[in-house]
Parts: sequence; C-alpha cells; structure tokens
Amino acid sequence: MPDASQLNAEIRDMLMDCGLFDALQPTDFHAVAGYFSLAHMTAGETIFQEGDAGTFMCILHRGQVSVRKTDGSGQAVEIAVLRRGAFGEMAVLDGERRSASCVAASDCQLLTLGKDSLEKMLNEAPRIAARIIRALAVALSKRLRMQDGQRLAQV
Repeated sequence: MPDASQLNAEIRDMLMDCGLFDALQPTDFHAVAGYFSLAHMTAGETIFQEGDAGTFMCILHRGQVSVRKTDGSGQAVEIAVLRRGAFGEMAVLDGERRSASCVAASDCQLLTLGKDSLEKMLNEAPRIAARIIRALAVALSKRLRMQDGQRLAQV
C-alpha cells in the first residue's frame, strides 16, 4: 500500500490528467490532492443510487460508468455511458438527491471528493476551491447544452 505522499502524488497526477481543471496552477494540484480520495470499483458495483443524498462526487480516471434512471414502470434504463470526466457533482453542489444511479460498467478507478472535503477546501483554500467549483460548473453547463442540442435535434 502506498504511503500518504505517494498517494497524494498519484491523486495530483490524476487531477492534472483529467482535463477538468485547466485553470489551476501546478502548485494548486498539489494543494488540493489531499482533499480527494482514490476509489476502485469492480464491474457491476453500484457507485450511488438515484434518490440517495449526494455526499460525494467522482472523477472517472479509468473505466466506464453506466448512468441509469428509473422509468415510469420502475425499471432502470441506461441513459449514458461515461468514459471520463466528473459525475455526481450536481448533488454535491446543489444539495439535492441523486438524479440518477451510477454503476461501474467495467472495473473503474475514480477520484472522489466528499461534500465535507469540499467545504473544508472552501475554508482552507478558498481561491483554489472557487476555481474547482467553476470548472465543475462549466463542465456541467457544457453537458446540459449538449443534451439540449440533442433534444432539439430529435424534435
């Protein structure tokens, strides 16, 4: 098992590699790595369920995640397969319940950021936390605009 400094370096490298936080400086990545955790999920393992309280968000580093929503008949329907990027951030940012379930479609390596860790980061490193929240908001906005475009194309 790696020691804390090796783990922080691994998390820092993953954060730098994810493409979400281009506005951060190299030293910022080192500073925020300690707020994130590393998680390994096996194929078929539930990451979180629709309706759960949103206590953490994820950044997919390796693998695929199936996003599922319950339809009118109570069946889980796959609405997307994620191959990279952040997910679960909506519930962490707005405090609402999870809007969908996420299940590992393959073995996955994730970075997770708990709501409590985000609050701690806001208190201890507000400038960096603001950049991270802005980057998440921009990524979420792009995803919503893309979905709107897909909906318009279907009309």
